[in-house]
Amino acid sequence: MAIPFLDLKRVNAAHDEAIRAGIARVIDSGWYVLGEEVAAFEREFAAYCEARHCIGVADGLDALALILKAYGITSGDEVLVPSNTFIATWLAVSQAGATPVPVEPDPRTHNIDPARLEAAITPRTRAIMPVHLYGQPADMAPLLEVARRHGLKVIEDAAQAHGARYRGRRAGSLGDAAGFSFYPGKNLGALGDGGAITTNDDALAAKLRLLRNYGSTVKYRHELAGVNSRLDEMQAAVLRAKLPALDAENEARRRVAAAYLEALQGLPLRLPEVVEGAEPVWHLMVVATDRRAAVQAALTEAGIGHLVHYPIACHQQQAYAGHSWPPLPIAEALQHQVLSLPIAPYMTGEDVRRVAGVIRKALA
Repeated sequence: MAIPFLDLKRVNAAHDEAIRAGIARVIDSGWYVLGEEVAAFEREFAAYCEARHCIGVADGLDALALILKAYGITSGDEVLVPSNTFIATWLAVSQAGATPVPVEPDPRTHNIDPARLEAAITPRTRAIMPVHLYGQPADMAPLLEVARRHGLKVIEDAAQAHGARYRGRRAGSLGDAAGFSFYPGKNLGALGDGGAITTNDDALAAKLRLLRNYGSTVKYRHELAGVNSRLDEMQAAVLRAKLPALDAENEARRRVAAAYLEALQGLPLRLPEVVEGAEPVWHLMVVATDRRAAVQAALTEAGIGHLVHYPIACHQQQAYAGHSWPPLPIAEALQHQVLSLPIAPYMTGEDVRRVAGVIRKALA
């Protein structure tokens, strides 16, 4: 029997009644943009993330770019970013007009290495943008110490980390602000694109509410040169339907991840390591091996879904071909080694054992 990488129909079926009720509320309300569903979701998600404010926006990329713009980070400024991440982290910096400065990851976690930050800071550095990659929080304590010492903003890319904790605090409340994505495959996924910003900075939140809505709070009066980046009422209703179950679904993911870590022990694989104080939500289960092609072939033959996150490092993408980058050997090695295995709240121990058995045979 096939094991898909992620079956979104099955994920959303668990919330079918609540999702349909939410969509019906929106249809019946007659108000489809920046209405009560968005306002209610913003209150609920802010509380969930233990932050004072949540501002719903169109997607995760906009969330990060708008934070940078709201802080006045622009041309001539630099933002430290992981060398190993989805390109949206870098694109947000570029959209703000600033320059992304890559910092290599810790090979154990694939997250940005706090020990490498100081060497990358220049007089033009304005912010650090750590990514909670694969749903594991970055090692924030030493990172925040560096940032505070140098007067830098810390903007979390929490697109993969809905519900994760670091030293008891939720992702989204660890830095000055955070950007989330609600792309359908996320732990908290909409039925289309969506995003949000969380922050405890009152002035930043007020400015972001202007920026996302044409720079306006009163119709036809525009205080800033803003954009149109608003979380949709329908998607807010879907997210409200799914949010109450997020912790339980994340706990199910943790059980699946624990089963993988046990079943894959002793194989020539590098398994994910968790930093002290972190509580991942396992958006992805990523292993690393120099024999990736053989494992992929075996999984494909067995009908088991798998992906590579990410096959081309950001600095090697054509979008950044015109820039001169320092040597980034860790990111360049990871792109040839990483392999994402199927993980979802509905998976069973038997599913994990089957995947592990195929991998074990391929590496024998």
